Amino acid sequence: MNKIFSSLLLIVSVVLIQLPIAADASAAGAEKSEKPERKTQLVGPTVGKKVAKAFEAYSADDIPGALAILLEIDASKKYDKAYVSRFIAIMYAQMGNEEAKAIQYLKAAVEPDILNEADHDQSLKLLADLQMQTKAFEEALVNYQAWMDFTGKSDGDTWTKIANANYMLKRLDKIIVPADNAIAAYGDKHNKNPYILKITSYYERKKYQEAVKTLETVLQVFPEDKTWWNQLGMFYLLVEDYKKALATLDMAYKQGFLEKESEIKTLASLYSQNDVPYKAAVILEKHIDSGLVTRDDKNLSSLANAWHAAQHIDKAARYYGELAKMTNLAKHYSKQGMLLKQDEQFKPAIVALTKALELGAKNKGRLHMSIAESHYYLEEYKQAYKAINLAMKDPKTKKSAKGWVDFIKDTARRKNVSI
Repeated sequence: MNKIFSSLLLIVSVVLIQLPIAADASAAGAEKSEKPERKTQLVGPTVGKKVAKAFEAYSADDIPGALAILLEIDASKKYDKAYVSRFIAIMYAQMGNEEAKAIQYLKAAVEPDILNEADHDQSLKLLADLQMQTKAFEEALVNYQAWMDFTGKSDGDTWTKIANANYMLKRLDKIIVPADNAIAAYGDKHNKNPYILKITSYYERKKYQEAVKTLETVLQVFPEDKTWWNQLGMFYLLVEDYKKALATLDMAYKQGFLEKESEIKTLASLYSQNDVPYKAAVILEKHIDSGLVTRDDKNLSSLANAWHAAQHIDKAARYYGELAKMTNLAKHYSKQGMLLKQDEQFKPAIVALTKALELGAKNKGRLHMSIAESHYYLEEYKQAYKAINLAMKDPKTKKSAKGWVDFIKDTARRKNVSI
């Protein structure tokens, strides 16, 4: 319990002891509420003097000294016992690691139901809070309910604690009502915690659509919080609403809310899936260059594929080339070479395609044909003729290669080139 708050409560109690006439006058002049007023009681003079002495020690930050004084009090009256027990409980709560003793004395304080209204109110609340701290969730629930019954209050923090206690007890279906009550009680003073508990309840029960609806509401309440944008996008993915996932994460990205590698890669993937490969490529390239997205073979492959799908052949070829050097895999040299040939960069295409063959590429016939075509357009007819004959040896490309053989021979003859 906050020490300043505790001090205020204790000051009120001591003032009542010292000024009984003023307290009675105040009570007599107070307006009546709908709830019947509890009769104000005071501790006896002997106990009051010792309590005042304990409060002096407490005010001087001597909690052990104050506690020692209180523990020596042998109160006989029921109210005095309850009052002193409450004071002792507060001291134990202040000391830390003494929650069990604080709970013991608070139970003794509230059980007779005789404390003055403010004291009983705060004692019930503190008791429930301490029980939450010590994981006595069942008992905490009982005392939060007792506090609400006693005070007639609907408090957002208390409803949130009730929802949390149900979560800790794995009563996932019991979270929603108190969480909704908390949201209503907070009103315009919005608090994230009951929403988090609702989403957790729905998620762990696999009620993803309900979680999505809750997140859509949360985003309207906390539009400036990047966490909710990212979570809503991910939940849209969970329910396979890819268009809304893309729209949400795209808006989050434009606001600077996507700061993790996984988030950038998810957005790029969604662009590709929704036939916007250019944006996927631009985002991946930017964040690979910045270092946010790791420059590894998997991410470079995604980048190369995105540029290829966007028909930026030169960029796709460049990244396949980088990938090929990184991995030394035939398939990447093969793709690089094919794209370079498509982009009419015939000399580097031949280098890449030849490297793919050296590394044991499986589609040899197709690679030889592409090498032959590249040599042909470079007017290197002898090399073209040699490559096309190698393509003829592969059953998969024999038929296509056959048409090129005569074509290369005729062209070489016209150009007076010996092959």
